[in-house]
Amino acid sequence: MNNNLFFKLKGNLNNNDFTDINDLKNICVAHDNTNLKIEIDYKLGNGVKNSENINFINEFLLYDDNKLIGYAGICDFGGDEIEVNGMVHPDYRRKGIFTRLFSLVKDEFNKRVNKGMLLLSDNNSVGGIEFIKNITDDFSHSEYDMSLDINATQNSFNNLIFRKAVIKDINKIKDANFEFFSNNDMNEISSGITYLIETDNILIGKVRLEIIDNVGGIYGLEVLPDYRGKGYGRELLILSIKKLKESNVKTINLQVLTDNKNALNLYKSCGFKENYTMDYYRLNKESCNGSL
Repeated sequence: MNNNLFFKLKGNLNNNDFTDINDLKNICVAHDNTNLKIEIDYKLGNGVKNSENINFINEFLLYDDNKLIGYAGICDFGGDEIEVNGMVHPDYRRKGIFTRLFSLVKDEFNKRVNKGMLLLSDNNSVGGIEFIKNITDDFSHSEYDMSLDINATQNSFNNLIFRKAVIKDINKIKDANFEFFSNNDMNEISSGITYLIETDNILIGKVRLEIIDNVGGIYGLEVLPDYRGKGYGRELLILSIKKLKESNVKTINLQVLTDNKNALNLYKSCGFKENYTMDYYRLNKESCNGSL
C-alpha cells in the first residue's frame, strides 16, 4: 500500500471536504453507471449534530497525497439504526481500501447506542452488493428514488390548511403518534421545513420539504390512519409540490419503498418517475464484531 496514504476522520463536512467527496462521487458514478446515495448535500446544508464531540465521527476519508481515493459516511437520522454508505476510486479498487474504511466505521458504530446499521447500495452495483453480502445477508428493504416531471400538472380540490409547523405544534404532533417522525424531525420544526395539513383545526398529516442546490425534496409524507383512503395523501403531495415550485426548484425528488404500491401509484399519478433502486441491508450490533 502506498506510503502516501492517510486517513481524515471528522464529525462533519466543510466545503473542501464536500468538493473532494463530490468529485469522487462523479468519477465513480460515471465509471460504474450506477448511483450513490451519500447525503453530503444534506450534511453540508444541515450540519451533523454532536460534530464537536470526538466520540461522534461521521466522515471517513482516505487520501493518496491530496487525492481522495476512498470515502465512507455515517448518517444518523435519529432512529435505532444508522445508515452507512461509501465508495472507492476505480483505480484503487481490489486493494482492501473499503475494508479498512469500514473497519473504522465499525469501531465508531460500537461506541454508539444505535442497535444496527443499514448498508446501502444501488441495486445494479455488482461490487457494492458483493461487499455488503460478504458482511451480512440480512436484506432490509429497497427504495425507488423518484423525480418529478416538473411540467406535470396536478389538480388540488380539498379545502385544507397547509402551513409550516411551529414550536407550539410540538405537543399536537407528539400526540398524533405519526409512524415516521423521529426526534430529529421534532428538532427541525424550528427550522421551518416541516409542514402540516389540517381541517377544522384537526391535524391530518405532515411532510418535510427541503431545498438544496435548487433541488426540492419531499420526505416523511404521512397521513394519519383515520384519514387515509380519502384523498388527503394526494392533496398533501400536491400542496408540497406547489410549495416547492414557488421557489423555482429545478426538480423535485422523493424516495418510496418498492413494496409500498399505494404510495408508488400515487407518486406516479402525480408525475413522478423512477430513477433507480437502492437496496438496504441490516447489520445488528451483536453480529458486527464477526463481520469484516
